Amino acid sequence: MKTFTPDSSIASDVIPSANYGDRNKGRQADMIVLHYTGMPDVEGAIAELCTAGTEVSAHYIVLEDGRIVQCVPESKRAWHAGVSCWAGEEDINSCSIGVEIINRGHDWGYPDFPLRQIAAVIALCRGIMLRRNVPAHRVLAHSDVAPARKKDPGEKFPWHSLANSGVGHWVQPAPIVRSEALKLGSISDDVAGLQAALARYGYNVPTSGKFDGATMEVVTAFQRHFRPERVDGIADHSTMTTLHALLSSLPADATQAATTVAVK
Repeated sequence: MKTFTPDSSIASDVIPSANYGDRNKGRQADMIVLHYTGMPDVEGAIAELCTAGTEVSAHYIVLEDGRIVQCVPESKRAWHAGVSCWAGEEDINSCSIGVEIINRGHDWGYPDFPLRQIAAVIALCRGIMLRRNVPAHRVLAHSDVAPARKKDPGEKFPWHSLANSGVGHWVQPAPIVRSEALKLGSISDDVAGLQAALARYGYNVPTSGKFDGATMEVVTAFQRHFRPERVDGIADHSTMTTLHALLSSLPADATQAATTVAVK
């Protein structure tokens, strides 16, 4: 790709990626997916996202010092989400803007995200939300849309700080207390209710009534984003209370859309 004018006024550089395409069926982006790069150095991460043949890219990269690099125009389809699903939609790349945040990730020590970097992520996302009319509840983690494969940006990512600035959907997590819990191997109507609630929010989980491995992966992804104090894949009282508080605070049209998907 030749160089292009950045969509965001706060992007300091353009490093065009060779890996992109057109959005399928004329789909417009109405979602933001946040990632971490998960590589030990910045140069390697940028090369991975921009070099032909790697088959991966993102619209933006946010560096640790707060600088923002744009690699793919927002109008184009970057290759960041992979096999993924949200609210019944399986081509996440066609409906989203992908933002890669420089962080070594779980496999390389998983450092904290610097404050300057988070401030840049917030400013970038606020601009995208305004330009693309992205609702707050459609600012998501890579692990939300691909819970079986991904952990990023992970439980250290300060979603509460983003929400305080109008980016993302958040409620204060319910406190962790001793309680009955649903976990791997549980089979009951309560498990079916949990699965239905997760699907209503947008997660890709069947309503089988059996707490299987796939359900545990989705519960784990939910906790990484919305109840990061304890990420164990067990649906305790805190997890379920937080989930229902999130559902209650969704816009009515978002809840209805998710409900329709879950019933299909």
